Amino acid sequence: MTIQYQINTPISADQFIDLLRRSTLGERRPIDDRECMEGMVNNSNLLVTAWDGGKLVGVARSMTDFHYACYLSDLAVDQDYQRQGIGKQLQILTQQQLGRHCKLILIAAPAANAYYGRIGYTHMPRCWVLDGGSLGCRWSARNEATLRPSVSVTNG
Repeated sequence: MTIQYQINTPISADQFIDLLRRSTLGERRPIDDRECMEGMVNNSNLLVTAWDGGKLVGVARSMTDFHYACYLSDLAVDQDYQRQGIGKQLQILTQQQLGRHCKLILIAAPAANAYYGRIGYTHMPRCWVLDGGSLGCRWSARNEATLRPSVSVTNG
């Protein structure tokens, strides 16, 4: 078996969802919200994928400025392909696309928390997460921000 890696090769939301299910990451992602999943795939600006022939077996999906910070939002490897170095190679290839000062940042799945320290990440206890809608902004089905009536926003 030869795994082929690709940089920014488009994948469909269906391929992404299927891989998330096969990797267990689907348990922590909104795989039943089609619009959300399409947005996740279509709005990432760095996508590194692993393929066994025509089968998607791994993905590293990130958002980055390429110079200072890269948020690795999803790192998923098909369970049948885990423990073969695919996840680590996806991260190496992701990092190779970034500038020399760019930090790779992620939030570890509970079961994978110890893994990242073993491959060189530094644990940072200062991470904070704000759930969508928590500060009075919610997203409509058309992806338009709807603010509280007492707030006025001007786009310049």
